[in-house]
Amino acid sequence: MPSASPHWPGRAAPRRMASSVRDADWTRERASEKRRGGGRATTVLILKEVATSGQCMVEKTMPGSLPASLANKWPKDVGILAMEVYFPSQYVDQAELETFDGASAGKYTVGLGQARMGFCGDREDINSLCLTAVQRLMERRRLPYDSVGRLEVGTETIVDKSKSVKTVLMQLFEECGNTDVEGIDTTNACYGGTAALFNAVNWVESSSWDGRYALVVAGDIAVYATGSARPTGGAGAVAMLVGPDAPLIFDRGLRATHMQHAYDFYKPDMLSEYPVVDGKLSIECYLSALDRCYSVYRKKIHTQWQREGLDRRFTLEDFGFVVFHSPYCKLVQKSLARLMLNDFLGHPDPDTQTGPFAGLEAFREVKPEETYFDREVEKAFMKASAELFEQKTKLSLLVSNQNGNMYTPSVYGCLASVLAQHTLQQLSGQRIGLFSYGSGFAATLYSVTVTQDCTPGSELDKLVASLIDLKDRLDSRRKVSPAVFAENMKLREETHHLASYVPQSPVDELFPGTWYLTRIDEKHRRTYARRSHDKENGHPEAALLNSTTEHMPSPAKKMPRMPGSTDAITNGDH
Repeated sequence: MPSASPHWPGRAAPRRMASSVRDADWTRERASEKRRGGGRATTVLILKEVATSGQCMVEKTMPGSLPASLANKWPKDVGILAMEVYFPSQYVDQAELETFDGASAGKYTVGLGQARMGFCGDREDINSLCLTAVQRLMERRRLPYDSVGRLEVGTETIVDKSKSVKTVLMQLFEECGNTDVEGIDTTNACYGGTAALFNAVNWVESSSWDGRYALVVAGDIAVYATGSARPTGGAGAVAMLVGPDAPLIFDRGLRATHMQHAYDFYKPDMLSEYPVVDGKLSIECYLSALDRCYSVYRKKIHTQWQREGLDRRFTLEDFGFVVFHSPYCKLVQKSLARLMLNDFLGHPDPDTQTGPFAGLEAFREVKPEETYFDREVEKAFMKASAELFEQKTKLSLLVSNQNGNMYTPSVYGCLASVLAQHTLQQLSGQRIGLFSYGSGFAATLYSVTVTQDCTPGSELDKLVASLIDLKDRLDSRRKVSPAVFAENMKLREETHHLASYVPQSPVDELFPGTWYLTRIDEKHRRTYARRSHDKENGHPEAALLNSTTEHMPSPAKKMPRMPGSTDAITNGDH
């Protein structure tokens, strides 16, 4: 890669681009225009750069419509290079849990669409989940820790009101001596992982980038008090490596966000892991955010297409795959139907005689905000979108169906499920839509485009190969009875936030290579150790850790030093 320009990291300076701010004359001019209908003045920013090579004018008039003259100076194809998915080694069967809870048959399995739920005993906490996911990604890709310049954590599982999970993870970097790592924790319910990922992408595309990778880890333990919400729990972590020349490329300017205040799900009791949940309000917030984000996304992509000379409407068909934050699988199916409803209502003259909108003429005048709990509308559009669901979304629910709601990693577990179950040819060139939602509430719909390069040894080939064993790893977990699951939940409840505590769950039931909690001292300082890799036992997790994926240097320079193994680390003073 060419040496980094001081203005545009990772790219050679074009011609005689000024080498410092002093060498360029930057002026900003603001103009206002009246938009039809509202009468409000809209600010248009015109940025002029006068350098020794001549004069360049860039005009930006629409959010999300990046001028081509600016785009070619950014690091190329910034996105996700590698992913690592971690989930606990035990699960409870949802059909058995229905019987145990005295629920009607099918309430969890059909009504929610859930088959299994992963859960943690008292040996695992948010720090150990993230330690495991990060170290496994680094080991699988043979990455040295000094090739990472930014580390972001997204989580709502808080064990300390001040000390971040990111600071605990920095102990993995100690042996190589890399302390120059930006980033910190981001929290807002299930949206924190997406905010962390955006921070990482923004850093790589900014003047702050120093040529190293960004690393993002989203992790959570989702547990609920006894009752109807308990089967929507789960646990896990997803780590993602971000940099240029990625196989999953972020579509610039195509982020549509909706944020609003609501008490649909929140955790006001610092002494409890359990949230306060208004289930009906939460569904309404989720679906309303989806409606608004999809509307804004379509406007932004239409603007880009018009600039490119394309005069066409964006519809659900334009996504190769669509993945969603998944509190439970049935809501995801309803959400895809919701996007079809939006396409139908937004179409100027839909064909209701043939095609996907056939037989839907009775719903032409419905108002979206009045249909969140309209069973007739829901049923009609779930039926109309059934084929699209099979094609674009169903396979994304592998981890969600088998492991449950992971909160911040949920949508990324769905993304990994898509990659794990399709060939390189099926993925190549596809636009993947991702909807991320976090209660309270915050939501974004954005998209990534899969690289066209699907040759053997390509970055896409490496990414898919690293996830192809996802189903085998899910199947390798240990099933426990609902009674044992309930005992574990009771143990977590009784020991949550205890000081001077030694966990009771057996270590040998964890996956090989898993970090786990060894003790919490009287000052609430947590100490961790890592279970051995068990290289000889043939376990899928051991094979994962013994992967021979080639060493990846930093994107802008080689970093030959490799991280050493660590036997134990602590979240306290050394």
